[in-house]
Amino acid sequence: MNVLIIGSGAREHTFCWKIKESINCDSLYVVPGNAGTAKIAKNINISISNFYKIKEVIGSKNIGLVIIGPEIPLIDGLVDFIKNDSSLKNVLVVGPSKLGSMLEGSKDFSKEFMFRHRIPTASYKTFDRNSLNEGLKHLDAIPSPYVLKANGPAAGKGVLILDELNKAKEELSNMLLNNKFGKSGTKVVVEGFLNGIELSCFVLFDGKSYVTLPSAKDYKRVGEGDTGLNTGGMGSVSPVPFANKEFLSKVEERIIKPTINGIIKDKLDYVGFIFIGIIKVEEEPFVIEYNVRMGDPETQVVLPRIKNDFLEMMIKTANGNLNTVNLEIDETSFANVVLVAGGYPESYEKGNVIKGLESQEESIIFHAGTKQEGKNVVTNGGRVLSVVSKSNDFKSALKKSYKTIESIDFDRKYYRKDLGFDL
Repeated sequence: MNVLIIGSGAREHTFCWKIKESINCDSLYVVPGNAGTAKIAKNINISISNFYKIKEVIGSKNIGLVIIGPEIPLIDGLVDFIKNDSSLKNVLVVGPSKLGSMLEGSKDFSKEFMFRHRIPTASYKTFDRNSLNEGLKHLDAIPSPYVLKANGPAAGKGVLILDELNKAKEELSNMLLNNKFGKSGTKVVVEGFLNGIELSCFVLFDGKSYVTLPSAKDYKRVGEGDTGLNTGGMGSVSPVPFANKEFLSKVEERIIKPTINGIIKDKLDYVGFIFIGIIKVEEEPFVIEYNVRMGDPETQVVLPRIKNDFLEMMIKTANGNLNTVNLEIDETSFANVVLVAGGYPESYEKGNVIKGLESQEESIIFHAGTKQEGKNVVTNGGRVLSVVSKSNDFKSALKKSYKTIESIDFDRKYYRKDLGFDL
């Protein structure tokens, strides 16, 4: 089968790496890809938002399966576009519909969904510029810290957690009146603060049946000790040491099953990955958010743990035959340290030459913000590389990744040296 993967990050490079192992994979294409995917697949340099160009690729390359990595084309309706085109009727797609993608596309929609289906989550209220005064009064009435979330997608950066009331009021006004997060912030969800430790749970769903994939712990803040601005993710580990069998059983019964039943009951037309951001408060799980795709940087530690033929799993998902999959998991630990461009998640340079990629054996290097320029691989984004290592426990896996990082270099390279500090 010829496979097309949509996206350009380390998540999509990991998909390529895993699918390339399959005997069922004939040709593998990526739109637009990066310098890493170019080594194992064929990159096609078109925009992930240009649905008509993507349709041309599907037709000209005789694509049998499309896997959509990032959230934006899902939220914008790429799955609906493919399924509603009669010339593409035999093409399999892994990804939810535009309606299903509202679970990530709108925080307000997803909070309503959770409350409707009695899924444990923080209390909330939603405000827009017309109800800003009510929002400011609401902040007066609730205890700190204050959690402000842009309603729409913001690449993992649309969440503010603030201790001071005046600062929270200032930021709420800034989001609603000054377009701090653009269209994503035309509504803001103000949530109650939950104090605990986070993990990411992943479910693969075919519209009827589901399989629970390995969970992971990621690190969102740019600074050590979980300080500074939110990023798309600075690293991850899997399995999660504090997520024991008893806790994961609570997640399954109280969160995953009601989520699946809610999607079916609400007819959200959902096939693909469900990412459930969980916070463990004492011993109880609560949902922070839904994403409608695999996470990044978590994919880089979750997929290497899956022993099954991943392409076969994707085909069975798209065909509604997931109930025939017997998931096999590698119980050893994987750790991912993300190398980013200096200045990220604010302004950063592109075009810096990356050295030391050639002779890495201890770790797997997944590319994100990279591109090929002549003989050189150069930086082309905020998050540049994921350095993933395997060992008996997360500490020794991290040690391997940090050792590998010493021999990789580019101007203003930055990474967190304290991953796993809270485990």
